[in-house]
Parts: sequence; structure tokens; C-alpha cells
Amino acid sequence: MPNVMNLKKEDIDSPEKRANYTVAVVGCGRMGLPHAALFAEAGFKVIGVDSNPQVFASLKRGKAPFFEPKLDPLLRKQVKEKRFTSSNETRTVAAESDIIIPIVQTPLDERKRPDYSPLEKACRDVGMGMHAGSLFILSSTVGPGVTESLVKKTLENASGLKAGNDFALAYSPVRATSGRVLRDIQNYTKVIGAIDQNSFSVASLVLSTIVKADMVQVTGIKVAEAVKLFQNVYRDANLALTNEFACLCERIGIDFLEVQEAVNTDPYVHLLLPGIVSGHIPKDPYLLLEEADNVDLKLRMTQMAREVNDAMVDHAVYLVRDAMQACGKPLARTKISVLGVSYRPNIKEPRGSLTREVVKKLKTKNVYVHVFDPFFTYEELEELGYPSVRTLQKAMEGVDCLLIMVGHDVFKRINLRKFKFLARKRAAVVDMGHVINPSRAEKEEIVYRGFGRGVWTK
Repeated sequence: MPNVMNLKKEDIDSPEKRANYTVAVVGCGRMGLPHAALFAEAGFKVIGVDSNPQVFASLKRGKAPFFEPKLDPLLRKQVKEKRFTSSNETRTVAAESDIIIPIVQTPLDERKRPDYSPLEKACRDVGMGMHAGSLFILSSTVGPGVTESLVKKTLENASGLKAGNDFALAYSPVRATSGRVLRDIQNYTKVIGAIDQNSFSVASLVLSTIVKADMVQVTGIKVAEAVKLFQNVYRDANLALTNEFACLCERIGIDFLEVQEAVNTDPYVHLLLPGIVSGHIPKDPYLLLEEADNVDLKLRMTQMAREVNDAMVDHAVYLVRDAMQACGKPLARTKISVLGVSYRPNIKEPRGSLTREVVKKLKTKNVYVHVFDPFFTYEELEELGYPSVRTLQKAMEGVDCLLIMVGHDVFKRINLRKFKFLARKRAAVVDMGHVINPSRAEKEEIVYRGFGRGVWTK
């Protein structure tokens, strides 16, 4: 088998030459499968590995187990041209592969501490099959130090090989967002940390076959691990500050969106849109907090940002209660339609959404809740555990309140006059997604509450 540790640029400077190398992508989730498809498109022989039976069954049919723009046709093409195959046997695939790229999720346990057992198992299985001369590039999000401790140790113990001597070891975080993953992978600067210079060189050569942007070498793996977490914790802290400003705007009767527009004319300041922080961002700070705790350091701003943003679930319920009081109705026994279960606008991705938490809290207050999202079928919403309705019109019929959780474009086109006609007498809109014009809602005699938009008068 080829010794990737001796890889030179001319060895993989064409799709025909890349066909001599096998890439294993371990973990075919929302970030792993797009990487696999791009490596296959570049000419490599690619094996996608996933132990989830549903994911594996979908891959065997040549179909992505989730929606991501342009991924399905790309995957079908690679399957048809026999550049992509799938497996659920990590050890066997590792033995057949020259380049191994795990992109495995790091869940949190009930105490919100990172659970690295899925990654550890994947590395153990890889190590039991991995041969000398392989390249291992970890792309899972982990705390600083995890690659050089847990991952390296597990690989060496399982394989009997030595990192740097017998196999190349590098870390390169994924910098991509659902809904534009393929584009982001190709166009975002790629940060790489490696155990030695040779590992960086070969990892950079391999990754440059699918990345059009620059490769940035950092001085070590721990630095590269920190880059991803610092980036997301920064966003979490920025959002926490924005959310506190938005709450203040509600109390003092001004519109955050107007303030934001004026503030952002300063080229050195950028206020984000306030909202419930969903997706992977709420998880990643805990990976950093765990490593800080291991060295007896308290990251107070990181912890406070999480507390502020976690509280926005309760704030959504507070706005609903306040709207119902303005309607002269108690919160209990009201009928509310919650719009949007994706974690961000205009994509089909329920993972990471906190709509579920809001629905749970409303139910504990004896509220009758139904859910609608135009990106999901009725059956899909029911399968996700939501009491759902089939159409937006059904979501508006006979309700006391619309709670807009996600700013899908389709919600911007809600006909408020029609809603007033279909809803119960004295109805409300609570807008967490910033899609409803407050003055238009009040003109239709609808009680309005919008996150950060303290301009309501009723």
C-alpha cells in the first residue's frame, strides 16, 4: 500500500493519480459525508464509515440521510462512478485505507460534560486496522489537548504504531454551516495543526485537493483545537451581549433592530441579531470549560454567556405570557402554534434546535401547542415528537397566539389580516425570528411581542 508519509505534490496532482489512494471518512454525518463526497469528486477512492444503521442503510442506497443542498446529486454521481462506497466496519476499512479522517460527534452528558467515548471507540477501531504509513486527520470538535492525549494514545495502543514515526497525525477543524457545507469546506481557510512538520505537509497536500482557500499552519495540534472552540465561544459571547441588549430594548421601549442598524455603521463594531442560540454553538463552550476546569481555571465570561443564552428559552415563554395578558387571557389553556423547528432559518435541520425546549415549557403550563415548519412534512414533525399541523393556515386556525421561533422566509409572508380572521378573538404574535413588522401587526389589532423590539403599544 502507498506510504502517505512520503507523499509528494506530484503524487496526487491529478484525479487519475489520486485514484491510487483510499480515503476513509469515519462518521458520515452532516459534516463527514460532504467531506467524503468532495474527496471522491477529487478522484480518491472513498469509503464512508458509519455505525448508525439508518445512516448506513441510506448510504448503501447512494442517498444522503439528511438534506444538504447539492449533496445528493454529488453523492449519486460518486456512487455511480464507483468512487464512493460505504461500510459499517471501521476496523476493516482502516486496514484498506491510506488516509483516515474521523468526523465524530462529541455529545454532552447529563452534567454537560463532553463524552468522548464515541471518538475513543472510533480511534480504537481505526487503530486495530491501521497500517504503517497512514495519515490520520482528526476533524471532530474536541477540547485543546484531546488529540494528543486521548486520540494519539488510543491509536498507538490499538495499532502498536508510533505517531510521527509510523503514521502521520494532524488535526484540522471543520469550519462549515448546515445549508452551505460543500461551499464552506471548499472556500474557508483551512487551519491545520500537526504532531510534526511532515504530518502537516502531507495533511496539507491531501486537504488542498478539496479546499480552494489557503492552508494555515499553526504551531501545534492544541492550537488548532483551540481555534475552533475560541471561534464558537466568541460567537456565543457576542450573542449573549446582543441578547442582553435586546432584553433591555424591550424594557425601555426602543427597537433593537433600529439600534443595531445604526451601531453597525461603525466599521469596528458588529451587533448580531438577538435570538435563541441553537445548533452546535451551545455545546462547544462546554468542551472548553471542561479543559479549563482540568487546569483549575474558571472561564467566567464563557460560563456567563452560556447562562445568558440558555435563559432565552424562558424569555420566549415570558413574552408569550405577557402577550396573553395583554389579550386579557391567562396562559393556561390557551392554544398556541409554534412556527419553526430548524435550528436556523431556511434550512431543514432540527438537530440543535431549542424549539423542543420551548414547547416542553409551554406544555408544563397547560398550554395546547401545535407545531408547523414548511421544511418538514407532517409525518416528519410527528416522528420528531411534535404535535403538528399540516399547513400554515391550519396553524393559524383557532389559535390564541403564533410563536415564531425561526425566521424562515415563508413566515415573512404571513398575511396578518388573514391570521386575525382565522384566529380566536384577541390574538397575538410573538416573534423570536424578526419577521413581523410591529406596526403592521398592531394596525390589524393583533397584540405583538418581538424579541428586542420594545416598540409595542398594546
